Amino acid sequence: MRNGSEMDTRLAGRLAELRVERGWPLEELAQRTEISRSTLSRLERAEISPTAALLNKLCAAYGRTMSQLLAEVESEPPQLVRVDRQEVWRDEASGFTRRSVSPPHPGLRGEVVEGVLEPGADISYDGPAVPGLEQHIWVLAGALEVTAGDHVHEVRAGDCLRFRLWGRSRFRCPGPEPVRYALLIVLP
Repeated sequence: MRNGSEMDTRLAGRLAELRVERGWPLEELAQRTEISRSTLSRLERAEISPTAALLNKLCAAYGRTMSQLLAEVESEPPQLVRVDRQEVWRDEASGFTRRSVSPPHPGLRGEVVEGVLEPGADISYDGPAVPGLEQHIWVLAGALEVTAGDHVHEVRAGDCLRFRLWGRSRFRCPGPEPVRYALLIVLP
C-alpha cells in the first residue's frame, strides 16, 4: 500500500463492497471504468492506493462524488472539524493532496475541500461522478489552470471560478510554486 494509512485500508474495503453490492465481477467493473482487472484487484486488497484519476473513474461507475465515497469510509462527521481531524488523502504519483475541510454528510448538499497541486501536476478527469456538479474554485496561493469542458481558465490567487461540470475536466499547476485552493462542491 503506497500511503500505508488506515484510510487507504477502509477505502479499499469500501470499493470492494460497492462492487459486490452491484453483483459485478472484476471484469465488468474493468469494462465500466477502463481500469485493468489486476489494478482493480490490487486496489480492493489495499496493495496500492488509487490515483485521483482512477478514483474519479470508480466514483463515476458507482454514481458518487469522490467526497461522498471518502465520507463513507470515515466515521460520522461532527459539526465542527478541527484541522488536525480533517481527513487528508494524497496522490503522490500526481502531486495532489486533498483535505476534507467540511466532510460531506448524507443530509447536506455542499462541502469544502482544500486542494494542493505541486508545480507541474496535471490531473485529468473523464467526467464528473455526478453530472451537473456545481464547483466553486477559490485559489488561495499560486496559480491553477482549470479546464471545464472546452473552456480553459487561468485562476490566480484571490480569483474564484464557478461552473457546473457536465464533461471532462483538468486541473494543472503551471508553477513555479504549488497552488493551494478551496473547492466548494454543491450537488445538483
